[in-house]
Amino acid sequence: MILSDVYGKPGHLIRRAQQIAVAIFVEECRPLDLTPLQYAALVAIRDLPGIDATRLSEVIANDRSTLGGVIERLEEKGWIERRPSPDDRRVKLLYLAVAGAELLRRAEPHVRRAQERILEPLAEADRVTLMRLLADLVELNNEHSRVPLKRAGEGSQS
Repeated sequence: MILSDVYGKPGHLIRRAQQIAVAIFVEECRPLDLTPLQYAALVAIRDLPGIDATRLSEVIANDRSTLGGVIERLEEKGWIERRPSPDDRRVKLLYLAVAGAELLRRAEPHVRRAQERILEPLAEADRVTLMRLLADLVELNNEHSRVPLKRAGEGSQS
């Protein structure tokens, strides 16, 4: 196979799978003007009202610099609100706006379709196996990420 030194590597295949997953998500959510990262941020803000940007970056495993622009766009679209922390006025806390809650409600069928389409080429048993293996791979390699995932219940180290 041509380029087997590339195409046969797990890193390359994972990167390609990510490209495909993002393309399908964007296609399905195009009517809502919603990206995968915006969706993850909105869900986290919905589930953890009053979260700050540092903690949000930990919970969705994304770097602060990228997330800053995402938060600005979400606020510009009226999907979230930023409010000063009562403990430290320099810190802004994030809350889902009414429009953001409505967007998430409308997004659910689009997001579900995207996830189904990503796995659709596989047999059902292979879908279950792939999801289990991906979850294991991510969990076991979490510490190697530029932004290791810290689940909602884990404390921030900032």
